[in-house]
Amino acid sequence: MAQNAPAVAAQRKPKKQKQSQFSGMSKALVRRETISAYLFLLPSLFFFVAFVVIPMVICVVYSFLEYGIGGVQGFAGFDNYLRLLQDEVFHAGLRNTILIVVVAVPTVTAFSLWVSSAIYKMHAFPRSFFRCVFYLPVVTGSVAITVVWKWILDPYNGLLNQVAGTNGMDWLGTQSTALWFIILILFTTSIGQPIVLYVAALGNVDQSLIEAAQVDGATKLQVFWKIKWPQIMPTTLYVLVITTINSFQCFALIQLLTRGGPLNSTMTIMYQVYYTAYTLQDFGYANAIGVVLAIIIAIFSAIQFKVAKTD
Repeated sequence: MAQNAPAVAAQRKPKKQKQSQFSGMSKALVRRETISAYLFLLPSLFFFVAFVVIPMVICVVYSFLEYGIGGVQGFAGFDNYLRLLQDEVFHAGLRNTILIVVVAVPTVTAFSLWVSSAIYKMHAFPRSFFRCVFYLPVVTGSVAITVVWKWILDPYNGLLNQVAGTNGMDWLGTQSTALWFIILILFTTSIGQPIVLYVAALGNVDQSLIEAAQVDGATKLQVFWKIKWPQIMPTTLYVLVITTINSFQCFALIQLLTRGGPLNSTMTIMYQVYYTAYTLQDFGYANAIGVVLAIIIAIFSAIQFKVAKTD
């Protein structure tokens, strides 16, 4: 036995050396793949830093400056942010923006999920047809859709007044109705992408679990809530976050239809940023409004990630 022990040890030593050599090759391979991955990401990373990160930093810096038509006139500190507390236009824009988000986001999500649940089991042709119909406004663009809605809501030649028999009614010029039509138009331009995503997500739900639940006597509501809903939660979270950001950044509709009127009833924070910067030429204050808007969006998104968190 004593004579066989050195022989066994001699046989094990090359095996350890071979494992160490293989480990070194693995590290080199991982390092090479990591470098290659970063090289592929470098162009996108460059544009992200140049057009997203740097402008954000510049926006924050300018928000602390007194920056007007004549350029930078001095350091303003927190004066631009303190102005927000007394700015009635900003208060109106904040109320309208939050109302748009609170109404549009759950409505878009619920309607998109309802439509997707109705069409995802259809055959390929009708399913593709409905997806195309609902996604068409997204492809067309918000500006073109807004122009069509402007014609529909025209006080004298608009289709809505002709159908409703309310000739001369200025729906976008009335404080009680203007914002609701803005929300309606935003709704029509926002449901296309969520419907396409939900159709794909529902199609990927494990059918064996659904069949097992049906065999056990589960109702359609129980199948949806216990099986489908957890599996489409990542898609729901994405839809919530994207729709929230788009609702906060509502600008094209306001610019083309109401310009914040009448009497700031359709003013939004995003449009106030544009109006303050390019009409009033108060760039420092406009940047402060933009920073506050970014913070509000971040808070809403964090709450959504916390409530709808998923693995």
